[in-house]
Amino acid sequence: MTVTDVGAVLAPSARRGPAPTGSGDRTWLPSVVLVIGLLVLWQVAALTFMAGSKAVPPVTDVVRDIAGDLDVYARHVRTTVREAWPGWLWGNLVATALGAIAVALPLLERPVLHVAVAVSSLPIIALGPILQVTLAGDAPRSALAGLAVFFTTLVGTIVGLRACDRASVDVIRALGGGKSSVLRKVRVRAALPDYFTALKISAPAAVLGAIVGEFIGGSENGLGVALISARANADPARVWGIAVVATAVAGLGYAVIALAGRLLTPWAPRARRNPSA
Repeated sequence: MTVTDVGAVLAPSARRGPAPTGSGDRTWLPSVVLVIGLLVLWQVAALTFMAGSKAVPPVTDVVRDIAGDLDVYARHVRTTVREAWPGWLWGNLVATALGAIAVALPLLERPVLHVAVAVSSLPIIALGPILQVTLAGDAPRSALAGLAVFFTTLVGTIVGLRACDRASVDVIRALGGGKSSVLRKVRVRAALPDYFTALKISAPAAVLGAIVGEFIGGSENGLGVALISARANADPARVWGIAVVATAVAGLGYAVIALAGRLLTPWAPRARRNPSA
């Protein structure tokens, strides 16, 4: 039996039991019910005991504002997404590479984590102006989006690569496999669930980083710019509409990555639904 054969045998998908059927296929239902309940509560509150406050408009007013200026919202969303996705991509690539290096070379793990903590602890509000004067175009907002996702993905990569079964690593090494074989056959497959969890979190973080960058300036469009304009014009329906749209964009990114993770790591949800597997 070769290292390749053993790697296939030790794959998480081969070690898990068959996928159970039943309520696990509808895990999204409680979330949908919760969101609908919150919207109903918002509508009722805005029409009753908060009716005198203009700060919280009814949900219907917010929806009407979004539907009435759909082109304007779409233009701002396109700008924010254009700024956020390069930062999400490069931030995750750098974090993944550094995480793999830290696991492959344990002596570098502590320095890498120390640098990551230091970088992630820097206040974005202070970094924004510096990036604004040193970078051009959308790069400042993209850089802030990258910084927003870096630490989460780095930790997810390190934790995931270290989550493999020690016995599997010993088997690969006993058959003559080196660090590269262990990484490909055992560690990467074991790391995917934690890694995709980090990627899911990074999607909303990238959107938030781009919006904060727009708050600082340098962009003519974007959800952050629109939010500043709506606040200056004392338009609560537009302020809440931008918040809802920003949440929807971040949630869409989260959902897409969650779907990809579910398709690429079918053993992970099965193990959670069936602890005896």
